[in-house]
Amino acid sequence: MTNQMHKINHKDLEIFVRAILTANGTPSPSADIVAKCLVSADLRGVDTHGSNRIPSYMARIRQKVLDPAAQPTLRQVTPVVAQIDAANGFGFVAAHAGMKSAIEMAAVYGIGMVSVKHSNHFGMSAWLVKQALEADMMSLVFTNSSPALPVWGGKEKVMGVSPIACGAPGGRDGKPFILDMAPSVAARGKVYKALRRGEKIPEDWALDKNGERTDDPAKALEGVMLPMGGPKGSALSIMMDVFSGVFSGAAFAGNVANPYDPSRPADVGHFLVAVKPDLFMSMEEFKGRMDYLYKRVVESERMAEVERIYFPGEIELDMEELRLVEGIPFAEAEVVSLNKEADLVGVEHLKVQ
Repeated sequence: MTNQMHKINHKDLEIFVRAILTANGTPSPSADIVAKCLVSADLRGVDTHGSNRIPSYMARIRQKVLDPAAQPTLRQVTPVVAQIDAANGFGFVAAHAGMKSAIEMAAVYGIGMVSVKHSNHFGMSAWLVKQALEADMMSLVFTNSSPALPVWGGKEKVMGVSPIACGAPGGRDGKPFILDMAPSVAARGKVYKALRRGEKIPEDWALDKNGERTDDPAKALEGVMLPMGGPKGSALSIMMDVFSGVFSGAAFAGNVANPYDPSRPADVGHFLVAVKPDLFMSMEEFKGRMDYLYKRVVESERMAEVERIYFPGEIELDMEELRLVEGIPFAEAEVVSLNKEADLVGVEHLKVQ
């Protein structure tokens, strides 16, 4: 198979993904949420958490370890705290409902917090930050994930490469603050992406099963990811497990199932917080201060050979503007894999440019 690249229009991609989902038993409202979230990741250049996840999700449905029709149930704990049971449905659907509830509580009381249990992978964390931004809210988005990372000093997979995400509205002139990062040197999804595309990975990303550095993504997936900043990255991954797993009642301490493992339910946990930015000052003053921060960051003196300084999330926003016009790049192998899913349920093949 060649390494030929194709461009795909985001609207065509969303229609295709939605069709695959509904053909596999996902109700239309849920399919809309999942498709939009996956394509949003593709548009932002986070290809590791986009539509290429569809084959693994559909495999879990076929193995009956993910219920595509499940609907989350919400229990109000206090006026500003709620818990959602995802009922082993799509993480996207449960997290969307959770952030919606957090935003509604924050609109009245200034802050809203939602814990989610019995969930599944919810893709790119930044889409939940964006959901809060659309309501002019600040946010924290935590999740735990399947073991991929050793704790500092260990060699066994114990912690997940669980993303840390948060955001705040921008001012009139600046971009919003959107942080979404893994506590590892690189997200594990980037290793899966390299494997799909027949590419090598940098040798500082992971160790093979023998504890040796490797540039082979297949060997990396047999081994462990490396934490960023040594013990700091390890501690951040433990923090994600405390707030998302221990606190919620979901799986934790290495017991979350891998999204590519169709043998058992994942039982992922999430922790979501929405905060009103104008609790301590007017919204106008807050946004003016965000403008000042943005300018101080992007206009600060640059190191030699650095052409531009970016605000967190700005690279992805620029990529989204580009891909909305030019299309989203997919490797030939990725298109073939998605079309195999289409063939299984009688859906038309993906349109490529």
